[in-house]
Amino acid sequence: MHTIEPHYNWIDQYSASEDPRSPLFEAENSLDTFTNTIYGYYIHPQWDSLDSDTLFLKILFVDYDEGIGIIELLGEWNDAIENDVMQLKRNIIDLMVHEGIRKFILVGENVFNFHGSDDSYYEEWFEDVEDGWIAGLNFAEHVIREMRQYNVDSYINFGGQLDELPWRTYAPRKLFKAVDKIIGHRLG
Repeated sequence: MHTIEPHYNWIDQYSASEDPRSPLFEAENSLDTFTNTIYGYYIHPQWDSLDSDTLFLKILFVDYDEGIGIIELLGEWNDAIENDVMQLKRNIIDLMVHEGIRKFILVGENVFNFHGSDDSYYEEWFEDVEDGWIAGLNFAEHVIREMRQYNVDSYINFGGQLDELPWRTYAPRKLFKAVDKIIGHRLG
């Protein structure tokens, strides 16, 4: 797992650690010291903590004028034991929503498992974004299936074209436009 790195192609356009409005402002990541682990396996030091033992993230891009945020995730999303959605919501999302972010893209290709609980934090997040949306890109089929069992798909848009986007080939604003178009079609 230590070789799975966050996406770096947009670092010249946005860095959460250099953004004073970011929940990760002034976060420091080593380039060579491995300290964080998931179930005893070291992860790449560039992933940021959300105070969960099993789920880490990287805020890849934020545009406050457009109200968009793109977050890449790594690990096991465990609401049953770790209450990861609460950690994500309170430590990251609430602060971003406070800054006007209403459209979230969650890149989930490195989310290996999901263990659900209730959907109250997802519902709260969904209500917080009002006229926005939350989209999940490239989550594994078994993860989406588990999330659907816990009604998470009522709040986060998954599947279909969202699982087929070669998101790394897009510039961040073009990715947003592509996802916005897909969500727009779904919402009618």
